[in-house]
Amino acid sequence: MAARGITLGIDLGTTSVKAALLGAAPDDPSGFEVLASCARAARAEAAAESVVAGPQVREQDVSRILQALNECLAAFPWQLLRSVVGIGVSGQMHGVVFWKTGQGCEWTEGGISPVLAPGAVSHLITWQDGRCSSEFLASLPQPKSHLSVATGFGCATIFWLLKNCPEFLKPYDAAGTVHDYLVAMLCGLPRPLMSDQNAASWGYFNTQSQSWNVEILRSSGFPVHLLPDIAKPGSVAGRTTRVWFEIPKGTKVGVALGDLQASVYSCMAQRTDAVLNISTSVQLAASMPSGFQPAQTPDPAAPVAYFPYFDGTYLGVAASLNGGNVLAMFVHMLIQWTADLGLEVEESTVYSRIIQAAMQQTDTHLTITPTVLGERHLPDQLASVTRISPDLSLGHVTRALCRGIVQNLLSMLPVRQLQEWGVQRVVGSGSALSRNEVLKQEVQRAFPLPMFFGQDVDAAVGAALVMLQRNLSQKES
Repeated sequence: MAARGITLGIDLGTTSVKAALLGAAPDDPSGFEVLASCARAARAEAAAESVVAGPQVREQDVSRILQALNECLAAFPWQLLRSVVGIGVSGQMHGVVFWKTGQGCEWTEGGISPVLAPGAVSHLITWQDGRCSSEFLASLPQPKSHLSVATGFGCATIFWLLKNCPEFLKPYDAAGTVHDYLVAMLCGLPRPLMSDQNAASWGYFNTQSQSWNVEILRSSGFPVHLLPDIAKPGSVAGRTTRVWFEIPKGTKVGVALGDLQASVYSCMAQRTDAVLNISTSVQLAASMPSGFQPAQTPDPAAPVAYFPYFDGTYLGVAASLNGGNVLAMFVHMLIQWTADLGLEVEESTVYSRIIQAAMQQTDTHLTITPTVLGERHLPDQLASVTRISPDLSLGHVTRALCRGIVQNLLSMLPVRQLQEWGVQRVVGSGSALSRNEVLKQEVQRAFPLPMFFGQDVDAAVGAALVMLQRNLSQKES
């Protein structure tokens, strides 16, 4: 195998931005180890730029996301950054950000190293956005794809903007996920490139033909010029056009990956592993057999979807909208109730106290169905609390909420289905799972399979590994 330097992995998440540096393992010439890692809270929630406003809207300020990324990179030793020979990028799927070609970013030359900052770029309309009602989605053309279209999906969001505020789209001639945007800016791409992983997450993409449903979209007035070009996941999108935090100019950058696929890539040691990721949302994914092809007609009521992985393979995925975000809502509710009583408490204190209380309460009869945000296959479903007894302590509620998150996911993809697919072990990953011992306990309680827990930065590590194993060890064609 060719000599290798250090690979940088980046994950632009909903709640936080993560980065990891991978290098050769000293005791295994064919292996690698994480030399350094960093995570920073994005704190990027923003008011809507378009005409709609309200609790259903979810937009993020791209400048805050890039600021969190800059903080991660600034925390790494410059000696390591100077040895970076490849950059892998992943991030939150489904969402869409718009920019003006050639004006999407600005490079500030002051300080130790050039810094990337947004230019003519919109907010990121995230996967959590709920502006597309069930009625609006029903009015859209039927996709020629095996995947249904839901609110928060890029193409659905563009359709909504086209109908409700077409003026919003006029300044922009390019679009992609936020991690597609980062890759385009780093490489100075004239047109954005998108992997089929991200394209499938937008809707109106046929994974078998590897093409957008252009005719269907065009006939409905969709601005098809905004659709990115498609590249294989694991391919090189381009090279950096400038020195960036000591990373040399001309460094290879991989086409952006879905965060789910990147997490699975870093965790799935064997095809018989399933990967459970609990971060802002929750995904339970398993590898489908080689040659598997999903039905080409979407089923909006199906709780399991099939997402493209690598080399023409698919992951069977139960993707719940209700995960760490529901715990965050619970914490914010407690903070608001406390404020209403005239007291103030820090968010970090609330988190630690509720977990501590639930650790003392090892079981509960309380049942919480935590679907505050509905699910894509049940968009109108709400949450519920049942089996309430006089003993309604904080420990009971927290324990029941954590259990409910896990049980809701298993109602979508039962363990018996995993076993039928040949799954023999479950690997847990994600920030919410790695930081919450109660969630870990409930996962172990729910799965009658061996468990292994990964790291908080799994998606960033996975993005780096893809870049490393699929490009840096091979000669460019």
